[in-house]
Amino acid sequence: MKSHQLKKNTLLIGRAIATMVAALPVVAQADAGSGAQEIVITGQKLVTLSADAIAPSQNSVTAGTALSIISNQYIREATSPIADYSQLLMVTPGVFGFQPNGVGLGDTKVTMRGLSDSNFVMSFDGIPFNDTNGVSHHSWVFFPSQFLGGAVVDRSPGTASTIGQATFGGTIDLRSRELESKRRVSAAVTLGTWDTKMAAAEFESGNLNEQNANFLITAHEMKSDGYQPYNKQDRKAASGKFQVDLTANTQLTVYGNYLNLKSNTPAVKGIFRSDYDNGIYNKLLSGTPGDWNYFGYNFYDVHTGWSYAQLQSNLGGGWKIDEKVYTYRYNNKQNYNNTTNLSVPPVSASSGVDKLNSYTTIGNLLRVSHESGMGTLRFGLWSDQSDSYRYQIKSDPRTWVNASTVPNFSETYRTVSLQPYVEYEFHLGDKLTVLPGVKVASYKQSFVHLADNGGAVGALGGAANLAHSITYRDTLPSLRANYLLASNWSVYGQAAIGDQIPSTSVFDVPNAKVSPAPKATKATTVQFGTVMNAKDFTFAADIFHTKLDGAYTALPPDTAGNVGYVLSGTQTAQGVEAEGNYVIGGGFSVFGNLTFSSLKYANGQWVAGAPHDTETLGLSFRQGALAVNLSGNRIGRVYNDDKSGAHQAFALPTALVTNLNINYTLKAPFNGVEKIKLQAAINNLQNAHTIVGVASPISGSSDAKPNANDLLTVMPARSVLFTASVDF
Repeated sequence: MKSHQLKKNTLLIGRAIATMVAALPVVAQADAGSGAQEIVITGQKLVTLSADAIAPSQNSVTAGTALSIISNQYIREATSPIADYSQLLMVTPGVFGFQPNGVGLGDTKVTMRGLSDSNFVMSFDGIPFNDTNGVSHHSWVFFPSQFLGGAVVDRSPGTASTIGQATFGGTIDLRSRELESKRRVSAAVTLGTWDTKMAAAEFESGNLNEQNANFLITAHEMKSDGYQPYNKQDRKAASGKFQVDLTANTQLTVYGNYLNLKSNTPAVKGIFRSDYDNGIYNKLLSGTPGDWNYFGYNFYDVHTGWSYAQLQSNLGGGWKIDEKVYTYRYNNKQNYNNTTNLSVPPVSASSGVDKLNSYTTIGNLLRVSHESGMGTLRFGLWSDQSDSYRYQIKSDPRTWVNASTVPNFSETYRTVSLQPYVEYEFHLGDKLTVLPGVKVASYKQSFVHLADNGGAVGALGGAANLAHSITYRDTLPSLRANYLLASNWSVYGQAAIGDQIPSTSVFDVPNAKVSPAPKATKATTVQFGTVMNAKDFTFAADIFHTKLDGAYTALPPDTAGNVGYVLSGTQTAQGVEAEGNYVIGGGFSVFGNLTFSSLKYANGQWVAGAPHDTETLGLSFRQGALAVNLSGNRIGRVYNDDKSGAHQAFALPTALVTNLNINYTLKAPFNGVEKIKLQAAINNLQNAHTIVGVASPISGSSDAKPNANDLLTVMPARSVLFTASVDF
C-alpha cells in the first residue's frame, strides 16, 4: 500500500476511534457484564458481549490481538444450512472464499489478509489440522456447519502458545457445538435449487445427573446436482460430543465425527472464457461418454474422521491443566481425465489419473497454567505425528485400467511436529497486561519414494525406492501488551514471528537430490489496535504490518544433479481493519467491517489473489418469532498471474455477493412439540456472475490479450433453500 493511502486509511480509523473516545463517558457506564459469554483461546479466558449486542462477529477487550469471535447464533440463523466454514468466515474482516458450484457444494479455499490457504493455521477446538503434503485445507470435509458452534479468527501469528504448522499468517479455530442443559430431539429437512436436499437429525441429552453428564449426537445426508451440471455432491456425516464433570474441579470431553463425500468434481474447476462471453456461466462437465470432460471420468470419494479426548482440571494453588489426545484421518480417492486441450486426443489409454492422498494423524496437546498475584504462567507441548501415502498413476478413464505399473509418483512419509512453548502474562496493575513468550517449532519429515516414470524422483538407478529425511527448526518469540482504558475499552500492541514449512513437492526432483534444502519461511507481524464492547454496540480496529518470506524457486541442477532452492524475495502485507455492531432498537441491528490493505512483492507488484479492500454490511431483525439477516460482502480489485507466473496479468472485477436468511420460529405449537422453525436462505440475491479467479490461463493470455480457452472461476447463480425443523 502506498504511504499516502495507508495514511489516509489510518486517519479514517483514527476518526472512528476518536468518536468512540468522545462517547466514552456514556458507554463506560454501560452494564458491560450483562449477558457475558466466556470464550477460551489457547488457555486464556476472553469475555465477549454477544448476548446484548447480537454481534455475529466481534473482538474481546482482553484479547490483545486482531481477533474475531463468530457466534453460534450467526451460524444457525444467518448462513445456509448446507454451508461449509468458508461462508461463516466471510463475516470477519478481510476473509473471503467463493465456491462456483454453490455454497457448501465444493472445496472452497479461504483467503485472509490477502494470504491464500496454506499460509495460516486451521484448527478445531484448538487442535491444528492440515494436509500433510502442504499446509492446505478442504472446506467440504471434516467440519460442515452442522458440526460447528462458532469460530475464533486471529489475524496474526499469535503468541507463543499459538501452535500449528503454519502460524505464518494467523489462526482460524473452528469450534464444536456447545452442549445444552435441556433434553432435545430435532429433525430437519432442506429442499432447494439444483435439486439440493438434506435430511438431518440431532439428539441432545440435556444434563443427565448431578455430575452434569451430557451428550449431543448429530447426523445428516446432503445431496445436490450443483450449479454446474453433472458436478453432483453426496455427503453423509455424523458427530458426537460427550461431557461429564468427573469431580467438582475436573471435566472430561470426548468428541468424534465421520464424513463421506462423493462428487463428480474434476481436477481443474473452471469454465471456458468463450462460454462466459456467450452468457454460459456453469458449463463444466459433459453427459456424453467419450468427451474429454465427461462426468463419469471425474470423481472423488473422500472419507474423513476426527476424534479427541480432553481432560481439564483445576489442581488447586493456582495450577490448571488441559490435556488433549486426538487422531484424525483423511482418505481421498480421486480419479480424473487429465486434459483440457481440445487440439489433442482428449481421451486415451493414459489420459486419466488414478490418485490417492491418504494420511492418519495422532497427537497430544498439553497446556499447563499457574495464576498468581503477579500474573499467569503458561507452558505446554504440542506433539503430532502424521503418516501419509500418496500416489498418481496414468490410467484409461474409460476402464480405469492402469496404463503402466510405474507411477507418476508413489511415496510414503511421516511428519513429526514438536512445539514446546512458555509465556508469562504479567499483570502490571489492574489495567496493563504484558505477555512475552517463546516457542520452538520443530518438524521432521521422513520419506520413502518408489521408483517412478520421472514425474517425481525418477528411475532411482534400478533401486526399488529411495529414503531420506529433513528437519526444520525455528525459535519463534512473541510479545503482546493490552491496556484497559475502561472496563469495556482497551488498546493493544503486538509483535510476533510465525513460520511455515515448505510443501513436500520440493523433493519432487530426479532422485530427490535437493541441496541445499530449503528452510521454513517466516513472517514478522507488528500491529496495534483497540476494542470497545458496550451494551448497544461493539467496535474493534487495528493497523498491521507484516514482512513475509516469499515462496521458494528451484535453481537449475548443479553438476552432481542437486537442485537447490532460493527465496523469491519478500512480500509485505499492511493495512487497516475495523468491525462493529450497533443495536438500533426495535429489534434491528446493523453490522459491518472493512479492510483496506495490500500484499505486494518487493518490486511493488501485487501478490495474486490479494484484494485492495473488502467490506461487509449486514442488517438483522430479531423480534418475537421472526429473525431476518441481510448481508452483503464486497471484494475489491484482485490480480491474478499469467501462465508463466508474471504478476498482475489479469485484473479481476469487484465482486459483490448478498445473502438473505429468514427464520420463523413457533414455540410449543402443539403438545409434545417444543419448537417448529422455518428458514429460507437465499444466496447471491442479485444473481451476479462475476469472474472471481482465473483457474488456468492459456500461455500468453492476459487482460491485454485474453484467450478464449482460459478457464475462469465464476460466482454461482442465485440459490434458494427452504428448511423446516422440529424440536421435540
